[in-house]
Amino acid sequence: MSAASIHALATAPSAPPARPDPFAGLNAEQRQAVEHGIGADGPANALLVIAGAGSGKTMTLACRVARLVLNGADPQRILLLTFSRRAALEMERRVGQVLRQALGLGAAGQPPALHWSGTFHGIGARLLREYAVPIGLTENFTILDRADAEDLMGLVRHELAFTDSRNRFPLKGTCLAIYSRVVNSTRPLSEVLQQAFPWCNAWEAQLKQLFRGYVAAKQAQQVLDYDDLLLYWSHLMAEPALAAHVGARFDHVLVDEYQDTNRLQAAILLALKPSGHGLTVVGDDAQSIYSFRAAEVRNILDFPQQFAEPARVVSLQRNYRSTQPILDASNAVIALAAERYAKQLWTDKTSSQRPQLVTVEDETAQARWVADQVLHQREDGLTLKAQAVLFRSSSHSATLELELTRRNIPFVKFGGLKFLEASHIKDVLSLLRWVENPRGRLAGFRVAQLIPGIGPATAARLLDAMEASPDPLTALLTFKPPAAAADDWQQLVQTCRTLVAGTAPWPADLDIAQRWYAPHLQRLHDDAAVREADIAQLVRIAATYPSRERFLTELTLDPPDATSDESGPPLQDEDYLILSTIHSAKGQEWKAVYVLNVVDGCIPSDIATGDTAQIEEERRLLYVAMTRAKQTLQLIVPQRFYVHQQANHGDRHVYASLTRFIPGKVMRHFDGAGRTVDPDNRRTTVASVPAVDLGAKIRAVWD
Repeated sequence: MSAASIHALATAPSAPPARPDPFAGLNAEQRQAVEHGIGADGPANALLVIAGAGSGKTMTLACRVARLVLNGADPQRILLLTFSRRAALEMERRVGQVLRQALGLGAAGQPPALHWSGTFHGIGARLLREYAVPIGLTENFTILDRADAEDLMGLVRHELAFTDSRNRFPLKGTCLAIYSRVVNSTRPLSEVLQQAFPWCNAWEAQLKQLFRGYVAAKQAQQVLDYDDLLLYWSHLMAEPALAAHVGARFDHVLVDEYQDTNRLQAAILLALKPSGHGLTVVGDDAQSIYSFRAAEVRNILDFPQQFAEPARVVSLQRNYRSTQPILDASNAVIALAAERYAKQLWTDKTSSQRPQLVTVEDETAQARWVADQVLHQREDGLTLKAQAVLFRSSSHSATLELELTRRNIPFVKFGGLKFLEASHIKDVLSLLRWVENPRGRLAGFRVAQLIPGIGPATAARLLDAMEASPDPLTALLTFKPPAAAADDWQQLVQTCRTLVAGTAPWPADLDIAQRWYAPHLQRLHDDAAVREADIAQLVRIAATYPSRERFLTELTLDPPDATSDESGPPLQDEDYLILSTIHSAKGQEWKAVYVLNVVDGCIPSDIATGDTAQIEEERRLLYVAMTRAKQTLQLIVPQRFYVHQQANHGDRHVYASLTRFIPGKVMRHFDGAGRTVDPDNRRTTVASVPAVDLGAKIRAVWD
């Protein structure tokens, strides 16, 4: 369906009964955002939508896309950027829903598709594939996942003999984290080390040498890592002719969660639409909490002034999630921020139940309190899955986890072994990656050593031969393995030959790889049956992609969360409590929310108070936690913590105070609960407890 036919169908007189207005449910501010620039004589200036927590951001953005299409915009010339593939799919679904209703297509009708909808990294990979030749890449480059990038960093680290140092050189994971921060923040290595990795300052010169070697290794092997997808895209957009060519492909660019963009992403957007015309970004500065991923809150704070004609700012303040007392407390917390877009969230959901500040003696009492509250709410009809416990750091839930286990309360903690990090999944994907790009040493090194009788030395000899050959695939097929590996090697060679030929349509490639890997899976893993379920899941996922290249690219960029045997809800329980870090909880909501350790040293974290910017992000973190709650919100305040092995002090209790983000004028929005520590008992010691000889009592049982 062409843009002209869509516009004609949308504007043609409708026969009675009239079609319902798909935008009728929008409030006044949402409608302003959706209608921006519609019907204007010239191109509309940039639009910034400040979408408060729970304000219907996703629907507003989806409706804006649909409104542009109905007004004549070509869906193939709309670029929609999100931060996860799941978010992109949800956005496409909602856009299709609105268009289907507006065009009267019915439930079975097919609305126009958005060809350019996806994550920053996913869209970047597609564009780099198309522009590979003019920017010096090969069209068959492959993309390293995080674990493979760490391994390559480790190989270069070893080749440079940094592992032989008498001093403690940073591990490969730390080195990759430093490299990634430098790339995404566009800041000098010295500045990144000083601010985020001060213990690595002494290694600045060696790290520069390591990163040079790492980049050279990637380029020699024709591979990109995750960060390269933005880095190469930004460099592409820094070339005027290429930037003009890419920008001319899109009439409208829309970005979700703009507060989470880093400097590279902001630079890409400004190069795509330097005038701001046709650019819409949606986000909330109050929910910018990912600076550890190099997200830059200044991107959204400074956005309106980036263009000759300043961007229009529309603020969404009506909240559809929480009760007004929860919003009053949340508004009061964020109102003390040093710099922000002013907004006052409101709702028509009245309630007499105010959020609570719950004072408890220590972490053990905190765990008991939360478990009691969770069970109490369950008895009142609130399922466990409708309740969540949030915390600043993953370690903060340890005591609670023990208490929940003791009481047989099932729970799921966000985390677990990532799907693509599981060894059996990496084995299968490495075979496909190696066939896709025979110069990829990491994939080849892994696959070759799956053959019994081939170790690291033989695998390295194979890869050296492939690297030296003008045709690496021929070198692979003619390689002479050790005699002990001959039979298994021939099966691998035949499999590679079949995959290269590509005679069967995708996803038959994965079936071929799975059949080759099956005996190795049985040989290598005692729990092969469980791991087979993961590979079956991989096959199902593969069927949703049009080609091997798209599958390998997009699975790396936006992988499933966890393997079936290492994470996920307990299979024996139909209901379970949610435990999550606050960072992982962003974008989620629950009827009841409990926030642990709302004290200075935890929120804000004592490692995130080095400057004003860090403290302000910690304030936003508390705000995000509070605005996840729909009906019940409890902030738990332990008054003391037991600290182990403190230098010069030994094990001891330390006393905590309520977070600085809830001063007196904010406390009036909360009710109190719990029990305080009696000040007179703060110095209680073991010596003051009456003595009793338990050993004698126990011996007496056997007398």
